[in-house]
Amino acid sequence: MVHPALWPEAVWPVATKRDDEARIAALLQHMTVEEKVGQVIQADIGSVTPDDVRRYHLGSILNGGNSGPGGDDFALAPKWLALADAFYEASVDRSAGGSGIPILWGIDAVHGHSNIIGATLFPQNIGLGAMRDPALIERIGAATAAEIRTTGQEWTFAPTITVPQDYRWGRAYEGYSSNPDLVASYVGRMIVGLQGKPDGSRILAGPHVLASTKHFLADGGTFEGHDQGDAKISETDLRDIHGKPYLPAIGAGVATVMTSFSSWQGQKIAGNKGLVTDVLKGRMHFGGFVVTDWNAHGQIAGCSNESCPQAINAGVDMYMAPDSWRPLYASLLAQVKDGTVPMSRLDDAVARILRVKFRLGLFEAGKPSTRPLAGDWNVLGAAAHRAVAREAVGKSLVLLKNSGVLPLKPQSNILVAGDGADDIARQSGGWTITWQGTGLDNSKFPGATSLWAGIESAVKAGGGHAELAPDGTFKTRPDAAIVVFGETPYAEFQGDIKSLQLRPDLRGPLETMRRLKAQGIPVVAVMLTGRPLFVNPELNVADAFVVAWLPGTEGAGVADRLFAAKTAAAPFTGKLPAAWPMTAKPGDAPLFPFGYGLSGREATSAWKPLSEDPGVTDAGTDGVYFAAGRPTPGFSLQIGDGTGSGTRIATVPAQALGGRVTVTAVDYGVQEGARHFSLAGGGPQTIALQATDPLDLGRETNGDVMLVTTLRVDRPVGADVTLGVACGGGGCGATVAIPAAALPVGSWRSIAVPFKCFGKASEMTRIAAPFVLRTASPLEISVARVSTGMVADTVLRCGGS
Repeated sequence: MVHPALWPEAVWPVATKRDDEARIAALLQHMTVEEKVGQVIQADIGSVTPDDVRRYHLGSILNGGNSGPGGDDFALAPKWLALADAFYEASVDRSAGGSGIPILWGIDAVHGHSNIIGATLFPQNIGLGAMRDPALIERIGAATAAEIRTTGQEWTFAPTITVPQDYRWGRAYEGYSSNPDLVASYVGRMIVGLQGKPDGSRILAGPHVLASTKHFLADGGTFEGHDQGDAKISETDLRDIHGKPYLPAIGAGVATVMTSFSSWQGQKIAGNKGLVTDVLKGRMHFGGFVVTDWNAHGQIAGCSNESCPQAINAGVDMYMAPDSWRPLYASLLAQVKDGTVPMSRLDDAVARILRVKFRLGLFEAGKPSTRPLAGDWNVLGAAAHRAVAREAVGKSLVLLKNSGVLPLKPQSNILVAGDGADDIARQSGGWTITWQGTGLDNSKFPGATSLWAGIESAVKAGGGHAELAPDGTFKTRPDAAIVVFGETPYAEFQGDIKSLQLRPDLRGPLETMRRLKAQGIPVVAVMLTGRPLFVNPELNVADAFVVAWLPGTEGAGVADRLFAAKTAAAPFTGKLPAAWPMTAKPGDAPLFPFGYGLSGREATSAWKPLSEDPGVTDAGTDGVYFAAGRPTPGFSLQIGDGTGSGTRIATVPAQALGGRVTVTAVDYGVQEGARHFSLAGGGPQTIALQATDPLDLGRETNGDVMLVTTLRVDRPVGADVTLGVACGGGGCGATVAIPAAALPVGSWRSIAVPFKCFGKASEMTRIAAPFVLRTASPLEISVARVSTGMVADTVLRCGGS
């Protein structure tokens, strides 16, 4: 139960405009119920057309992380602007009746205009938290808003003002800090940068866009280490830690607030009237509108993606229903007509949306291409914006160790090694062009600078020589080596980890460091990461250790500090935005506290070697079921006949089904890195990964999360080969056929099937086996890896088409 009186009051600074209120009242009187329902629904551009907007009078559209104009994630900026015009013109078309209310387009411009090729990408929020510079935050918001305006969108789903408490959570890097005071110090400045000051002027009259704080409330307060969890915390902690940043957000006039997928004390936030209506709108006097996250309404008790009156009755004003908008529209219309949703609640929601649209100036702005900055491609990735980003990169770096090697001399011979040195996608992280930030190369970042390119330029300008060798094998003996390593890109789902350490396959640069050190070469470790992690072995071997976080497109900002002039007062000014762990076990005492960070000018002292015991045995990530040819802990490999019983394969070679199936080891990447299955046919045969405990994969059905399998076939695939999951207690049972064309003989390929193909979210909560391959035909196949994912060579659609 929520106690609103315990919560502090905020001051809503946006004055009511009498003329706007009169226009809102007139519209509400004139609009049909159908139009009103349309206004409270937001659809994804991958699932809606301008004609749909015209027919259903939809109030908003968005593009998800993997949605682009014409289905092209890599569409160039002019296509985005052209599509914005098309949707706008459809929304204001009154030829077939209707009120012609302009549509809003929301986009995840979360670290710059990050969906668009050529945009300036700023450090991810955790890096910005290390800067301790609220004024620079406002400049970043202003630059981001200007770049958004070039392509015609009016609304960004930013800033994220979560206060992460468990950095196993894959979205933790979207938060500025684990400290609510630091987060609160940034929020108002970012909102002013994006929206402008709440002085009564129309937002679109300046170089601004709508902001949206997210995710209300306590998405960072879950402690299970995975996304969309339950914050089992007191109301006092909910208020003082996670609610604190909302006071300056409302004080800055943030126009929209997005509710969280997560729960508090077992109740989904989007259905919690006490928090959404009584606290946010009532006690805190929030005067904008509330929008859900992606199909989050479908997770409320008693709801589905297609029907959820509970959300609007709890205080939600707009449903983000990207691919479920059509059936949701139908159900909501019926629920308003039968009184399940009171007309007064619908009118209030529509009025809030209209009020924001009037404040934006949307009714007078004209189509997107006619507005200030639209189509001005000199603004997208502008030199001035890149300079702001480069400044932010330099200020965000945190120096954890320096045994006198820094700053480096640019006139030296410098080796740059490590697998992250020349990879702009990797240094940018998730929410970069694509949802997870994967599947990209440097060609997708025109005008950007990798860490290697920035270092090379600095060394060349200083009269030195730089050499790039990812594996550390050099041609010219270096005076010092910079080794860039760390995490690979991820976003929600994919970024959740079980323990605070790098995956084993990302530890290769450690051996490079050790090899260079053994040759007497000083080593500077530069870590790319979205969170503090256990890296004691790397800290021990390196002479200097710099946390670069996820710096974005302006990698030269790293070189600026590594080669800072000896006269610089403090080459490094960044401070840890969260404590750095001593072990990989969550909750252990920290190695470095919140706020730690060397300047690079301290007197050199002897390094006391750290324990290299991570304190945990599991380095795996959630969502990895089979890797390096073996089931991950918690899973077993089983061969069966489809009746429910099976033979567990613990060692190879092995046989099952009376000799009809033989399992052996084959190489993939490493020796015996895969398992080969020889199936003789003659009856049903299944290859399955059985979970020790049932898995809840309901959240994976929301959006584009897929079951990804890396495999190779050595004879043509029969027509009856299918891929599916097994549900404990029944429920889901859909399978997807694997066509022969998807698996060329003799070639390793990754194939993927969206989890939503296997069943509805409510049916996928007790999965006994997340991978079941079935056939009655002869088959020769090898499997190397099975996991959740977003990228594959071939994506199979539901039904196998």
